[in-house]
Amino acid sequence: MDHHEFDALVIGAGIAGATAAAHLSATRRVALLEAEESAGYHATGRSAAIWIRNYGGPDVRILTAVSRAFFEAPPPGFAEAPLMRARPVIHLAPPDQVGHLREMIAEGDDIREISLGEVRAMVPALRDGYAALAAVEADCFDIDVAAMHQGFLRQARAAGGTIALRSRAGRVWRQDGRWHAETSSGDVFSAAVIVDAAGAWGDEVARIAGLDPIGLQPKRRTACIVDPGEYDCSDWPLLGDAGHTWYARAEARRKLMVSPADETDSDPCDAQPDEYDVAVAVDRMQQALDIPVSRIEHRWAGLRTFTPDRGLAIGEGTEKGFFWMVGQGGYGMQTAPAAGALLAALVAGEDPGPLAAAVPLCDPRRFAKRKAA
Repeated sequence: MDHHEFDALVIGAGIAGATAAAHLSATRRVALLEAEESAGYHATGRSAAIWIRNYGGPDVRILTAVSRAFFEAPPPGFAEAPLMRARPVIHLAPPDQVGHLREMIAEGDDIREISLGEVRAMVPALRDGYAALAAVEADCFDIDVAAMHQGFLRQARAAGGTIALRSRAGRVWRQDGRWHAETSSGDVFSAAVIVDAAGAWGDEVARIAGLDPIGLQPKRRTACIVDPGEYDCSDWPLLGDAGHTWYARAEARRKLMVSPADETDSDPCDAQPDEYDVAVAVDRMQQALDIPVSRIEHRWAGLRTFTPDRGLAIGEGTEKGFFWMVGQGGYGMQTAPAAGALLAALVAGEDPGPLAAAVPLCDPRRFAKRKAA
């Protein structure tokens, strides 16, 4: 058994763990512990993300807005190509969703009503009669998830950090003012600070450490790839209904990714697609778009993990030196740059600057207070 001492341990090498390790490594020697054979195998590796300003609650919107500058101008050498590609988002409202869409327009930033004729000019496959109202968020963009994830991992390595794959934390404890994690390899890693960035397994890590869980709930989301036939969809906006029961966006140039926007409760696992959910996705898309689907070219599922109030949990928990970085749900990619910066500021006890308003909203201790009440 080998013992390795660091300044900070991060459990989980998905996007949450990667950005945490990258930001902490600026001032600390970091070890990133990952149970799988590759980093980002689960939710991160299955995400097709887009930056949407009006997506999520108040905490998410703060981190989303602050993250934008990073996507526009990442550090030199962070990625070989741009991290962002402009793609508007179109919200369609069938008659029973018109009221909801009008509320979205009234409450959102940079979202405006658009004529159905304008939508059809962008998406010629739109069926007549499907929507009664439409709105556009023009200032949105695709995120190169793989490039961002690898960029943060490179930053951590370049600063002297260690990425330990196939190193599941089987035992976690605090002793003599330091956190210790014994991994499946038999090695023990220790540090004054430990960050739980284990995604769907976040509560499991807390339990192993003898701490109360937050109450995280992984939810399965399904997606599939279809051929849009005669249409070139490469420059189509992301398109979905205002009720968020389906969406479609271009994928791999001329293919179309379709999802029923499902949120099926799940245990932490290697999520697999359900054939019924795939069929629902295609049916709902075809109600809006005149696209025949003769076969599904690819299908997959991933877990999006939420806290009980669907807000982020970033910060120190009830035990000294144990920090949470979980509950990203479907917002992990668009908030990642700011989330890492916020976590690092909280670990250091520094002023988080423009992220200060998010601190109380993201405080993981709110769940312990609710249990006590």
